[in-house]
Amino acid sequence: MAVKNTLKPLFDNVLVRPLEAEAKTASGIILPDTAQEKPTMGIIIAIGPGKVTPKGEKEQMVVKVGQKVMYKKWGGNEVKLNGEELTLVEQKDILAIVE
Repeated sequence: MAVKNTLKPLFDNVLVRPLEAEAKTASGIILPDTAQEKPTMGIIIAIGPGKVTPKGEKEQMVVKVGQKVMYKKWGGNEVKLNGEELTLVEQKDILAIVE
């Protein structure tokens, strides 16, 4: 029986499943993989408990699992879990919740 790995973020880290990058331009030109922009939107699949401030107070997490978010283009760390490409970002690198 195979054990499925899970990843539980620590502090104010957020695990995001990036949405697919656009494969063609607005005018319909199909882009090769090397020319496609890095995704900046994704779905949150796990969040950490929040970080503790220097004063010892716990900072609340603003985002929740399941929300669609926009995050900084060059922020975060790419991780591979069970063959899936995910991104681990700090809560401060999330720019907006997409509704």
